[in-house]
Amino acid sequence: MNLLAPDNSSTTDLKNQRAPNLTMDQGQATIFHEPVLPGFIYGIGSAMQIINDMAGEIARTDIPILIVGESGTGKDAYARLIHRLSLKAESRLQKINCASFQPGELFGQLRQPWLPDPADARGTFYLDNVQELDAASQRELLSHLPDGENSDSKAQPLIRFISSTAGSLELEVEAGAFRRELYFRLNGVCLRLPPLRERKEDISALLDYFVNKHSALLNKVAPSISDKAFQTMSAYHWPGNIRELENLARKLVVFGDVQIALNDLQNAAFGSYAPLKTIQGGSLKVAARAASKKAERELIMQALDRTHWNRKRAARELQISYKSLLYKIKQIGVSNGKNES
Repeated sequence: MNLLAPDNSSTTDLKNQRAPNLTMDQGQATIFHEPVLPGFIYGIGSAMQIINDMAGEIARTDIPILIVGESGTGKDAYARLIHRLSLKAESRLQKINCASFQPGELFGQLRQPWLPDPADARGTFYLDNVQELDAASQRELLSHLPDGENSDSKAQPLIRFISSTAGSLELEVEAGAFRRELYFRLNGVCLRLPPLRERKEDISALLDYFVNKHSALLNKVAPSISDKAFQTMSAYHWPGNIRELENLARKLVVFGDVQIALNDLQNAAFGSYAPLKTIQGGSLKVAARAASKKAERELIMQALDRTHWNRKRAARELQISYKSLLYKIKQIGVSNGKNES
């Protein structure tokens, strides 16, 4: 079992495909040699090895899985991987973005696999952003989940549920925004994906994969990356995680100039932990204040991103009042007119 670098492959294109036989110069990472998903590479850190072992063990069961991780950490990729390794691999994988439909629409999504022939109703439901479900949808989903007590233990469930969230469902439950029973039904096994800043040993292999991927897609020569440039990337905090790393790799290929791409990285409006030595002059107190404001801004933006700018939920995650969050949003000068309830 290994780390999956996210890609845009559809589930119907995965049959009988094998990942290319590649080796990486740094990090001793290699491509997975089974017919799973293209670009599925080993994570060399102990945390990723544990997660990958867990994913391999639970894939061939029908236990509901909850995948938790910040935006861009590879939740979709792991959902595809688990389905591909499961006993339902030849059936459909249906992704439902719970943040994209109106209250009450989940019922139609859940009915589709049972039509027109119930005998064909088998496969995997992937509920992305499950924390966004409204009360009516949560109630409807609960009625479709096995309760683990009254179900026939000898019968294999036709539908397997995988859910993902970038926030904390535990906090949503405590706040009364998410049904406690539904949380325990979905959380049969929990996979918590670490952010890229906690697994920097994998940056080399991921960057190599993404650079080669976009070099092939754009028909451009992959640029050479110096040790100094790689050190800069290793020192970066990566608030956008693997998705941000892929964006950087694409820029490297498009511009063919490492420095241009790195300037974009270093000059990010927020989320970049620039060294304090870039603050010219001033006292230690001034530097500490600047660092504190930068950290506060990043925490606020991450919470807003995880909750899709649902400011009441973001306030609960940050453990501050709703009014305080509105004031801080105005103070840092950002706006996005999305959900507030």
